[in-house]
Amino acid sequence: MIATSQDNGAEMFPIVDEDGNIIDAATRAECHNGSKKLHPVVHLHVFNSAGDIYLQKRPEWKDIQPGRWDTAVGGHIDLGENVDQALHREVSEELGIVFETAEALAPYVFESERERELVYPFRLTYDDPITPSAETDGGRFWSAQELADAMGKGILTPNFESEYAKLFLGQE
Repeated sequence: MIATSQDNGAEMFPIVDEDGNIIDAATRAECHNGSKKLHPVVHLHVFNSAGDIYLQKRPEWKDIQPGRWDTAVGGHIDLGENVDQALHREVSEELGIVFETAEALAPYVFESERERELVYPFRLTYDDPITPSAETDGGRFWSAQELADAMGKGILTPNFESEYAKLFLGQE
């Protein structure tokens, strides 16, 4: 997706079951309007060798969680695209990173008041320069202490907070 100053509500997403099988299709607007249509997304958690984690700041124009700090890369899987293709596309678009493989973590269903997503999370250790695109409001590496201090204060997205706690702190 090309960076814009607003999300494209007409963009088509696959609708999936909890095993990731495509059962339908719907627009971004339909998926984000409270319908709870399960749609697949990829997330990439980028750590440096020191163990700090890179977060992106969501632009104010985003339709979900504007202005909050979030997973380094998060994006929808487009119709006709597989998980690996979506991951590489989103990472290239959002951070300008080219990589071979990332560690796949266990997929899970995330639900908020507005949407349900089948999340395919990944982890990557990366020490080279990161060049965030106009799809973000920038980003930076956060230490574990900075994250602990920010949790539950409306600085980070609820999705990131729950995913980080589950995947990296062993909390449910």
